[in-house]
Amino acid sequence: QVQLVESGGGLVQAGGSLRLSCAASGRTFTNHPMAWFRQAPGKEREFVAGFIKSGSSTAYADSVKGRFTISRDNAKNTVYLQMNSLKPEDTAVYYCAASQSSIRAGWDYWGQGTQVTVSS
Repeated sequence: QVQLVESGGGLVQAGGSLRLSCAASGRTFTNHPMAWFRQAPGKEREFVAGFIKSGSSTAYADSVKGRFTISRDNAKNTVYLQMNSLKPEDTAVYYCAASQSSIRAGWDYWGQGTQVTVSS
């Protein structure tokens, strides 16, 4: 079966950095849309960053532009999220998502999430 496994979360001081990884297995996601979402307690899950539109174009939420960078290593079937200049409001569970289709960004697969906590 398809599995997405996130790693790299943890506790970090404001202004610090973390690098999240999403390792996919069960199929190859080369050129497939993949993205990072996050959800804080009591809030809706929101889009953070992703490879969209056939998995090549990138998009970022306004709140993370200039601070977060999404990248991918197709040979490793892995997507990364480099998070710099972290703020307390970035605290959330971060989820990796992938599209079954290489054409449309339908989020068919989800990881279990990794907790990111940013202290003041």
